[in-house]
Amino acid sequence: MKFKDYYQTLDLKKDASQDEIKRAYRKLARKLHPDVNKSHDAEEKFKELGEAYEVLQDPEKRAAYDKFGSNWQAGQDFEPPPNWDAGFEFSGGGFTQADASQFSDFFESLFGKSSGSSHARPGYHTHAAFHARGQDVHAKIVINLEDSYLGAQKTITLSRPVIDQNGHVGTSPHTITLSVPKGIIEGQQIRLEGQGGHGAGQAGNGDLFLEIAFAPHRIFTMDKRDILLSLPVTPWEAALGATVSVPTLGGIVGLKIPPGSQTGKKLRLKGRGLSSTTQSGHQYVTLAIITPEPVTDAQKKIYEQMAQLMPTNPRSGLGV
Repeated sequence: MKFKDYYQTLDLKKDASQDEIKRAYRKLARKLHPDVNKSHDAEEKFKELGEAYEVLQDPEKRAAYDKFGSNWQAGQDFEPPPNWDAGFEFSGGGFTQADASQFSDFFESLFGKSSGSSHARPGYHTHAAFHARGQDVHAKIVINLEDSYLGAQKTITLSRPVIDQNGHVGTSPHTITLSVPKGIIEGQQIRLEGQGGHGAGQAGNGDLFLEIAFAPHRIFTMDKRDILLSLPVTPWEAALGATVSVPTLGGIVGLKIPPGSQTGKKLRLKGRGLSSTTQSGHQYVTLAIITPEPVTDAQKKIYEQMAQLMPTNPRSGLGV
């Protein structure tokens, strides 16, 4: 996938105002419209122009796009970093109401997926004045697995897109404090009432919906509520059985390895996953037998004795 320089497409500098973006789009749209321009690539260029304008005319999408800064050039191979959109506030149900399929893969990878269902509710009128409830706002936040396992109080700072008096797009910090519920999983949302867009008249503010994502963990991976761990064991622990220490999000616990275990055997630590008040998660430990390298003559002799005393062909199932 190639990076698209939307400013280059509109022949603008990156500090262009919103009014300059509108004027540039209108000028180029008249020039490139397929009904006027009969060149063979007019339709493709007109489509690219519409995609660039869809992003840059929207302060929310533009602020998120600008996050990449000058680190990328048009045409470079590009892959969005994991959770690149974390910390940005978007109104309504997500990044865009546009049909992302009409644009490039680059656009769809950044803005094509909504960050959540729209919870916006319409305003209302009275005879005396106009009142409109503030718009609901969505953002993604990245937390640690430990925050979900134990529950946590967190203070985080989001970026809220703003337009200054000169029409330039920037971001304003929005610091919030929230309680992370015990057992919340990736993709679920936390609702903060009244912390969305400001209401008009006497109507209340909208709500802020925070979608949860997990930061990569040094040793654990996730499968919804379940914690997964690959556990190295010695050949004698696997062959003879043993009780070994295993890390969990709640601390070190003892795990009994049955005699005769093989690499790939999966053992369960009940309730050691992401458990809420209504649903339980577990930790699954997959054994990986690590064979020590013989260095001394005495160590090599032990392996030779094992070969004589316990002859086996682990490849018999392959027909060899």
